[in-house]
Amino acid sequence: MFKKQIPNTITALNLLSGIFAILATFENALLWAGFFIALGAFFDFFDGLTARLLKIKSDMGKEMDSLADMVTFGVAPGFIVYQLMLQSAHIPQWILFNHNIAPYFAFLIPVLAASRLAKFNIDTRQTTSFIGLPSPANALFFASLPFILSGTYSIEIPFIQAWIGNYWVLLAFVIPISILMVVELPLFALKFSNISWRDNAFRFVFLGLSVAILIILQFAAFPLIILLYIALSIVQNKISAK
Repeated sequence: MFKKQIPNTITALNLLSGIFAILATFENALLWAGFFIALGAFFDFFDGLTARLLKIKSDMGKEMDSLADMVTFGVAPGFIVYQLMLQSAHIPQWILFNHNIAPYFAFLIPVLAASRLAKFNIDTRQTTSFIGLPSPANALFFASLPFILSGTYSIEIPFIQAWIGNYWVLLAFVIPISILMVVELPLFALKFSNISWRDNAFRFVFLGLSVAILIILQFAAFPLIILLYIALSIVQNKISAK
């Protein structure tokens, strides 16, 4: 009985990470919020891995995983971007009922994350690959922005920091990257059935380049890693279609 609860316990730690991330945004501690999202991604990876290793599969675990992901990879990054937009330069004054609604566009992230997670649960095509950008990848993209903006645990790139501090640039990130979660775009999953180069070439290339970029750029690497993931998946799709 205890064995069956191990994956669910790890999922609960993912959920708690998301809750702490949201609490951190209320305190405007965006670096801590990003850290907790990254911690949630760590637990999200290991709950599924643990379930597979222990050969435990349950509908409850699947549903709990989606609910935890909604908090950690949907709501939490939405609040991070909301705070970034609220403090950004060139924010428009779109006043409705005495409130500026311009930062509310950040909540496109949790709305589309919910759609992506609901679709994932009923889409039988996504057992060994993904259709659309996974919500953890989307969340890590946005969770890295406060680190890049502050230069903390990240290489300082002044013109990129200026971009991230601009409302219109943030909006230009939010709309297309969030939409990528729900589009019909096949993306490879980091699930290895074996370790042969032939079957996993794109996975190995992605992991190798990701580690190199992380070492060089630290937290600033995450947006590039997400874009690399999308680009390699597109290349793989074109090769497979031939």
